[in-house]
Amino acid sequence: MELAFAASVYPTNVKRVIYEIKPHSSKLVTNKKRSFHNKFLCSVAVAPDRNRVSEVELENKKHNLLLAVQDTQRGLAATADQRSIIEEALVSVEGYNMGAPLDMAVLDGTWRLQYTSAPDVVVLLEAAARLPFFQVGQIFQKFDCRDQLRGGVIRNVVRWSIPNLLEEQEGATLVVSAKFDVVSMRNIYLQFEEIKVQDINISEQLQALIAPALLPRSFLSLQVPNYCPDFWLELGIT
Repeated sequence: MELAFAASVYPTNVKRVIYEIKPHSSKLVTNKKRSFHNKFLCSVAVAPDRNRVSEVELENKKHNLLLAVQDTQRGLAATADQRSIIEEALVSVEGYNMGAPLDMAVLDGTWRLQYTSAPDVVVLLEAAARLPFFQVGQIFQKFDCRDQLRGGVIRNVVRWSIPNLLEEQEGATLVVSAKFDVVSMRNIYLQFEEIKVQDINISEQLQALIAPALLPRSFLSLQVPNYCPDFWLELGIT
């Protein structure tokens, strides 16, 4: 079974907090004075709010899931025992409110990858671990579906870098975009749209290396723009 677990980093309209409150029964004691001065003790047990208890239990399950995926390097270093524990914790979270339709407003937003067993993602993490010239930074999924009923756009965002050539961890960004349609309460259909590389940031070392080659080095190079104004204007240099 392929598992992927992500945590929201740009919250939508739903506030997510983790807390632990043990439900308890409180007693309300009232004394009512009769005309003949006898006192009757009345004990009333107040039942806890079941909806509130369910929300607390869900947050505790999420917290347990986050604890389970710690120290797994997003799934790369997970042992067989850890994967079994994580799967059980994930199923426990998925069991909450099972059968309810997918809430697009809650799904909308940017989610950061915490754990995965998907081969196409694990292979990237393995490559970064083995190859000294390749780094994988944060991996995100962005859902754009707030005002939609049955679908939207999903973007997989991978921050990566080549040491000494690009900035650490976030030297460049790979974005894979697709449209998605909801086909059931647990499944979506993806239709690939495009893949692109953007936000390329070269390292300071590379900047220091290539900057002298781009700077004017002689009196002749300083005079060229004066003799060829049309050429420089065509390139957008004024």
